[in-house]
This record gives sequence, structure tokens and C-alpha cells, in this order.
Amino acid sequence: MMLTTSTEARASRAATWTALRDVTDWPRWTRSMTSVERLDDGPLRLGSRARIKQPGMAPLVWEVTTFADETEFSWTNHSPGVRTVGRHVIDANPDGSTRITLELHQTGPLAGLLNLVFGRRNRRYLELEAAGLKAASEAA
Repeated sequence: MMLTTSTEARASRAATWTALRDVTDWPRWTRSMTSVERLDDGPLRLGSRARIKQPGMAPLVWEVTTFADETEFSWTNHSPGVRTVGRHVIDANPDGSTRITLELHQTGPLAGLLNLVFGRRNRRYLELEAAGLKAASEAA
């Protein structure tokens, strides 16, 4: 199962990246996150881990599995029967604005069932996160 959403922000890539990289601040600008607790110190990087609590879900630990400074990062959660990857991509547009693309990819024997049960909520959360990141980056 793959979900994706994109939006354009009237903000520089640097401003958008700053908002995106500060994952502990996400609950301030998206209703899809109740809390984000970093499990390590320093700036977000390959191998960083965070415990995320979302409305209606048990807390999950995510680990950054790909990282390209000021461009994108992905993090992965492994739960019984499903592997979930959240990818966050920031592209600079020629006019100085930014294109934000968020993806959620689930694989494993339970991925299809989870999509049937939680697909609508997952789409809504992805859209809330894109809209929140857009607003946070434009306000910077």
C-alpha cells in the first residue's frame, strides 16, 4: 500500500527543511501527532529514532533509514506483520517556493488488511502533515 500527497509552499527549501527536521515540534503544527519524543540527541540524521504518538494509535518507534540534508528523509517502523516507511521530500521550485511530497508505504502480510481498516485515517493524517508543514514553513 502506498499513499502520497504533495503541496506547494511559499517558503524556501531551507525554511521548509528547518520545520521538517525539528520533528519534536510537529505536534504544534499538525493535529495528526500528539507527541514526538526523540530517543537520541543532536540533529536529525541517519539512524535517529523517535517515539511518535498519534491520535487513536499506540506509540510507535521510528528510525531514520535514509537522509539527504535539506532534501529528504525517510523513517521506518517495524510492527508485527507490517513494515511502514514514511518519506518526506522537499524540492526547490525555480521561483523560490518549495514542493513538499509526503509518502507512506506499507508492506508485509498485514499491509492490505491495515489499509482496509486504517487507510482513510492514514490518508487524512498524511494530508494534515503536508498542510501543517506548508503552514509552518511559510510562517518561518
